[in-house]
Amino acid sequence: MPREEIPTQLAQLSPPAVPVSSSRPRLGGVGIALFSSAVFGLSGSFAKSLLEAGWSPAAAVTLRMAGAALVLLIPTLLIMRGKWSLLARNWKSILLFGLFGVGACQFCYFLAVERLDVGVALLLEYLAPVLIVLFLWVRHRRTPKAMTIGGALLALAGLVAVLDLAGETRVDPIGVLWGLGAAVGLTVYFFVSARADGALPPIVLATGGLLVGAAAMGILGVVGLLDMQVRFVPVKLASWETQWWVALGGLVLFSTVIAYVTGIMAARTLGSKLASFISLTEVLFAVLWAWLLLGELPAGVQLLGGLLIVGGVLLVRADELRSR
Repeated sequence: MPREEIPTQLAQLSPPAVPVSSSRPRLGGVGIALFSSAVFGLSGSFAKSLLEAGWSPAAAVTLRMAGAALVLLIPTLLIMRGKWSLLARNWKSILLFGLFGVGACQFCYFLAVERLDVGVALLLEYLAPVLIVLFLWVRHRRTPKAMTIGGALLALAGLVAVLDLAGETRVDPIGVLWGLGAAVGLTVYFFVSARADGALPPIVLATGGLLVGAAAMGILGVVGLLDMQVRFVPVKLASWETQWWVALGGLVLFSTVIAYVTGIMAARTLGSKLASFISLTEVLFAVLWAWLLLGELPAGVQLLGGLLIVGGVLLVRADELRSR
């Protein structure tokens, strides 16, 4: 992707890219981003089976990060042979990614869930794309174009529809603050993914971030700020009973290892703004997976919301094409 293809407002935030002669890498990046959203969306179904079996949210997310880091550790060590200087140049990115993009994002989200309905907490977390647009606006002192603003509003409207928040919901101010904290963490995730040195392989950034995040969550559990409770009993998944390690394995391998690595790849190819908007499709995928694995049939308004999300992403993408 030649540098002139990067939107002006992202030029200082995106990593150097390898020149190419066509837009196929960008199209490939969109496909990778959608795939990442699809496997990220599986996490809700896997996690719900564990939570219903008596696992605490903090324990599930900590083992999720720790297990994924262990899976990625061996290939990371093999890739980094003779390249350890990359860690010295990117240690800040790895630390920010782990503490905020992984650890703080999950921590704040689960604290929000304690005080709010899950749908409201998830909606607050996915305000991250709007925060990115606002940050870029302030950072570069350029007002977003009408298509970007329209795409943001359309995507948010679709997100509300997918979450089906028309019913009565209780709103706790402290819970709202924790939900906004999760949105900030998700914003850091996209910015760090896009800004990290292009020479640092995505799998290395993912491994380092997951190790840092798991360590941070573990410390919070040791000091008593998080409830770490696990139950090694059978769980229900896709209308059949299976062992707990099947659900945990799916959460680790699909919704963490594959999801984080492909998510970082997509952010580096597309930039933080477009990748974050495409990530909104994770909510739609989560609804579809819940339908297939948990028998929770999505309502018509949720399907309509999915179309609105896609429309918002397309508007942001079209604005980027026009700004070249």
